[in-house]
Amino acid sequence: MAQVEREYTLEGGWLRQARRVPSPNFGVRPAACIPELLVIHNISLPPGQFGGNSIERLFTNCLDWDEHPFFTEIRGAQVSAHLLIERSGQLVQFVDFGQRAWHAGLSSFDGRGNCNDYSIGIELEGTDYIPFTDVQYTVLAAVTALLQHRYPAIGNDRIVGHSDIAPGRKTDPGPCFDWARYRRLLVQQGVS
Repeated sequence: MAQVEREYTLEGGWLRQARRVPSPNFGVRPAACIPELLVIHNISLPPGQFGGNSIERLFTNCLDWDEHPFFTEIRGAQVSAHLLIERSGQLVQFVDFGQRAWHAGLSSFDGRGNCNDYSIGIELEGTDYIPFTDVQYTVLAAVTALLQHRYPAIGNDRIVGHSDIAPGRKTDPGPCFDWARYRRLLVQQGVS
């Protein structure tokens, strides 16, 4: 299990404590557009299976679509997120936080579309129906506090699930994500 850092640090738009696995699936944010929304997702590949490198291979366009029957359903997908928090708490970063990751898809927040333009996407290794690990919550709260310090426009009211910005299309992070617990941990981090 990963040791949880007491304090995370950024080096440019990269989390110093994360393993860097750059994804080609990103772009430049529109002019004068800064991160002002944090979107929490979940992912497991194949669905319900943890560990392995299928998520990394998906986000770097290296997934063998014929390796598993489910992969044919996502064949050709070119997606990414800024950060993945594995079940162990290990961090993998795919896109510089200052860049536009391809995580939200067709989405809208507070009447404003194209959430990828102004959001940061964090994936938790998991599913809608399996509880997340203690260390995932701890790491997520610590990373959130760091991002809120760097990008003050991301207030607590601007932290959402993928299901909030793509209702009817997406369900993650799902009913097993404990929003109250996460928000209590943010308060412990000094974020209110």
